[in-house]
Amino acid sequence: MPFAGKIGSQKHLVAIRDSFIAIMPVIMVGSIAVLLNVFLRDLPTQWGFTNFVDAVQPLIAINGNVYFGSIAILALCFVFALGYNLSQTYEVNPIAGGVVAFAAFVACMNQSATFDYALSGVSVDILNGLKDFGMNVVLSESGDSVIIKDISQWGYMAVKYCGSSGLFTALIVGLISSMIYIKLMIKKITLKLPDTVPPAVAKAFAAIIPGVVAVYVIAIVSQVVYMTTGLYINDWIIEFIQKPLLGMSQGIVSVIIVTFLNQLFWFFGLHGSNILAPIIDGVYLTAQTQNLEVMNTLHDVSQLPYLWTRGSFDAYCFIGGSGATLALLISILFFSKREDNKAIAKLSTPMGIFNINEPVVFGLPIVLNPIYLIPWLIVSPICAAIGYTATAVGLIPPVYVTVPWVMPVGVYATLATGGNLMAGVVALFNLLVAFLIWTPFVILANRVKSEEVEEDDDEDAFSF
Repeated sequence: MPFAGKIGSQKHLVAIRDSFIAIMPVIMVGSIAVLLNVFLRDLPTQWGFTNFVDAVQPLIAINGNVYFGSIAILALCFVFALGYNLSQTYEVNPIAGGVVAFAAFVACMNQSATFDYALSGVSVDILNGLKDFGMNVVLSESGDSVIIKDISQWGYMAVKYCGSSGLFTALIVGLISSMIYIKLMIKKITLKLPDTVPPAVAKAFAAIIPGVVAVYVIAIVSQVVYMTTGLYINDWIIEFIQKPLLGMSQGIVSVIIVTFLNQLFWFFGLHGSNILAPIIDGVYLTAQTQNLEVMNTLHDVSQLPYLWTRGSFDAYCFIGGSGATLALLISILFFSKREDNKAIAKLSTPMGIFNINEPVVFGLPIVLNPIYLIPWLIVSPICAAIGYTATAVGLIPPVYVTVPWVMPVGVYATLATGGNLMAGVVALFNLLVAFLIWTPFVILANRVKSEEVEEDDDEDAFSF
């Protein structure tokens, strides 16, 4: 418990967790835009309602604009939030910290759009006209084809780096640049201005030296990486850090381990979701937003790259909260003979429907309760295995839409998979499985209570 407590309160991990929480409105609005276009464009197109799709093109375009202003710039939002939260933790100028992290992240991006492809029957003169738009064009002729070796323009920021694919880079660069800024601020390596200078101006000038150093360090490292590997630092991190981590996260064993650890921390009264947030959000939320990007581009759930994402836990495992406690509440209402447990269940069920389970976790309690240890540890991993298997065999699509976590069981899974009703059925099936697992232990709790009452009666008789 002390070790887990230290992890849960570690400054950098807390800042990462809070930064992912901070960008949830951006993720939510982008997910709503994609979900609306599923019903306005994707499904009507599949059903042959092309006239309807043509009629609602302005709405589809608005949703596209919303997506571009949210999911497409997710990494930019995150890196600012990370710099801000870290700086606030160390009690230095947080706005400047966010700006420095943002600038450092942009400084390590590829700054040109480059294309390489062949066109047949196209005049070289026409393609050379691209130079009039400020583009750098390199062409070569091969028979009746023109091979465009390179078209590039400086000042280009790709969605590949600004969106969900750039989250890991934003995380790493944001941490490093923010800590350089913070340490220099703490050591007072700043510009000193007279006391007569307004506080706002003094704060901004104080951050100049730390900010310059932080951005230059990242820019130098980025250039060194490019000169030695031929890859921009974004591409290097995506290739050698992000992809391996995402690949490891997609195995059923990894999913079950993460789910089990969440339950284990909660059993000791520690907020498992907060402790594991850097993993659950950093890895699985990245997978979910990348699924969302692919769906927005290809409009085909069969092309989604990741089976298990952040929302999958909420859709299939944490039904009523961690441990699928909604099933426990239902079981108590049907089978418990303990008035204290029934009273808690009656009070907790309305909240449990919306995935708020602290009243039952701490009120029953489940924390440090040996009677409920086994089901508490195994229910969510079993539900995860069922949801994962259903997704892997193609019965249901992967989760790619971010929806409010308070959505009831079944509704959450349906919306998170773009309106797939079978996903809701799988979630309800998991509720049934959880109910069947919890029920024997609820009955066991009745027996334990009866034995405790008998022992109390014997002690009373002896003392009399």
